[in-house]
Amino acid sequence: MPDSMSKQLEADIECEGLLECFYGLKQLDKECYRALVTADDPLTVDGVADAVDRERSTAYRAVQRLLESGFIEKEQVNYDQGGYYHVYSPADSDEIATNMQRMLNDWYAEMGQLIGEFERKYDRESTDDARSAMSR
Repeated sequence: MPDSMSKQLEADIECEGLLECFYGLKQLDKECYRALVTADDPLTVDGVADAVDRERSTAYRAVQRLLESGFIEKEQVNYDQGGYYHVYSPADSDEIATNMQRMLNDWYAEMGQLIGEFERKYDRESTDDARSAMSR
């Protein structure tokens, strides 16, 4: 289970920590994302693997997690003689930030509902009323 909310609020968090907090991304995922952001051109999985000094299959899994999370985009490049390969580049940071803000707003609304449910469920007066009704 993740740390309590109070512990999370006390901890120093960097903006890259949002990737882990919101999407459960790992350290390698963050390194791959950083490699794609700092690259001059879109990278293949092999290019990402070289940039983070990992095996191709390991980098591929990280790239897939980033793709599923919406942090990067995949583009197909066709060879003139037939065939193709994929390159990856970072998604628009404004779009990512908007999605994170939307997730935070949804989470906040859900927590507000749960707090209201907690208040209703454990309200002393309603608990006392229920006890007295049961004892009759």
